Amino acid sequence: MKFARFFVDGTVHTGVVSGEVVREIEGDVFGEWDYTGSVFRCDDVAFAAPLVPRHVIGIGANYVASSEQRPAELPDIPVFFFKPSSSVIGPEADIVIPAGVREVKFESELAVVIGKQAKCVSEEDVWAHIFGYTVANDVTAPQFFHPDGHWTVGKSFDTFTPLGPVIETELDPLSVSVKARVNGVEKQNSPTELMIISISKMISYLSHVMTLQPGDVILTGSPVGAELVGPGTVIECEVDGIGTLRNTFVAAKAPAVSAS
Repeated sequence: MKFARFFVDGTVHTGVVSGEVVREIEGDVFGEWDYTGSVFRCDDVAFAAPLVPRHVIGIGANYVASSEQRPAELPDIPVFFFKPSSSVIGPEADIVIPAGVREVKFESELAVVIGKQAKCVSEEDVWAHIFGYTVANDVTAPQFFHPDGHWTVGKSFDTFTPLGPVIETELDPLSVSVKARVNGVEKQNSPTELMIISISKMISYLSHVMTLQPGDVILTGSPVGAELVGPGTVIECEVDGIGTLRNTFVAAKAPAVSAS
């Protein structure tokens, strides 16, 4: 199923996308829900981010360019980071480049949506705790990275986590590719098999550190090819079987914090 959130007359609704229509539902998508009977044409609605995440957790530098480049040993402590839920936007929303910064980096990613509480879960049992998958763009302003390696500020600006267009619950995440196009030109296209730390390993690891809850979103890393872009750039992030997440970068209208 493809779950989505969408606007009708300024009000946010939740529904299931079926072909050219979206069928409204009510209830808890992670629990019990039912159809309301209302049906809308997809062309007549504006899609929002498919959920308001409880937490957004990313992993850094998680793809190799080819299987030959895969490291012989995995890191003992993967590089994870948090992104605030206030950074989340949906399809077609503008990504705002902070004032004082000319360019930011796009990073197309497969995002995992947790659907069942996960605490100290084995790699084999991870899949039972996943609700579905969506497309993410882990927008980054590396100019705001701390010299000691802290990434939080550079990852956390409003609009820096586009998600969408839907949450797909019937996807084999091990057999899809993560892609990105900049103004129509392909920049990223890698199968998820080129991840360094697999989805099952990263979620199992996280579940031994913190209790993951329904609505948590795990960004699984971005393939080789991410680059800096400026205002006016149209970015399309795509994952097979889910769809395309399209946004446009714009310059900020108000000052941001200093990068110095």
